[in-house]
Amino acid sequence: MKKLLKSILVMSALTLVLAACSSKEGSKEEKEPEAELIVSTWGFSEDFFRENVYAPFEKEHNVKIVLDTGNNADRLNKVRQGNSDVDVIFLSDYYAQQGVAEDLFEKIDSSKISNLDKIYDVAKAPLGEGFGPAYTIAQFGIAYNADEVKQPITTWKDLWNKDLANKITIPSITSTTGPMFLDAASKISGSKEFNEDQAFAEMKKIMPNVVKEYGQTSEFVNMFSQGEIVAGPIMGMYFASLQEAVPNAKFVTPAEGGYAVMNTVNVVKGSDQKELAQSFINFMLSTEVQEKSAKAKIDSPVNTEVVLTEEEATNMTYGEELVNSLITLDMKFVNEKSKTWIDRWNRELVQ
Repeated sequence: MKKLLKSILVMSALTLVLAACSSKEGSKEEKEPEAELIVSTWGFSEDFFRENVYAPFEKEHNVKIVLDTGNNADRLNKVRQGNSDVDVIFLSDYYAQQGVAEDLFEKIDSSKISNLDKIYDVAKAPLGEGFGPAYTIAQFGIAYNADEVKQPITTWKDLWNKDLANKITIPSITSTTGPMFLDAASKISGSKEFNEDQAFAEMKKIMPNVVKEYGQTSEFVNMFSQGEIVAGPIMGMYFASLQEAVPNAKFVTPAEGGYAVMNTVNVVKGSDQKELAQSFINFMLSTEVQEKSAKAKIDSPVNTEVVLTEEEATNMTYGEELVNSLITLDMKFVNEKSKTWIDRWNRELVQ
């Protein structure tokens, strides 16, 4: 009986030792993150980014990523007002340029972002040397319902056709693509350089065709799906949603040229995680992340090492030839003129 009791005591002690060892090993595997990186972004496709971007980066750098989501304007305003501790911010080039002008971003050290060497030249520093790159480029072109228009739409000028009276939408001047459409209006007037007066003269001519201006792409998709409009300018990345609702929808790069819409990523001024933030930007530009994002139809790649099949490239802004053909606006000029254009738009065009 004593031997049995002794054996039980020995086994109990051994169990406690093994449990303690197991606990130590578990604590090594599940150790607390050493840092926190706050990322300001739109919040779309969060499941994809969590699995393919955030989780792998967290594991590699022993960091916890915290998201601050919302639209461009709201998130930029938080940074302006100092109401957030954001380290990295994703913004379209239109809004990012405002951040540059207001000295809201840190200059990046390009030597710490090796993947810059792999991306298109136009994406490396769209806001000026030292500021964040574009991690994706979308194309702003025209979508139309082929079942509802008399002739295929191939140019920006086609949107002015009288056949489209009360059948199209255009972007608001306060949206990312509003200034691009104003530039297109200047181009169809015959002016080689941007001419404000001629652009607004052309805008007055197109207004009878416009059902409603849209501020968010979801408004375009809803109007198109419900048959309220048959055409309008839109970013190609949203075309798949249109085609789901209207199978015979078409997306075209207008003969005068489509426009490049660049989504940028920057380090916020005063971040105490600048090194980590730059590592995150580098990871976003990696061939692995760019390829997965493109194949999932999330973002068009800027990394030139990404190779897509014809099917995978459908609805993507893909390939050097297409990217180099897109018109890029001087966002510094656009932001300097923004208030003037908005005031004039509201005074002359809004009914």
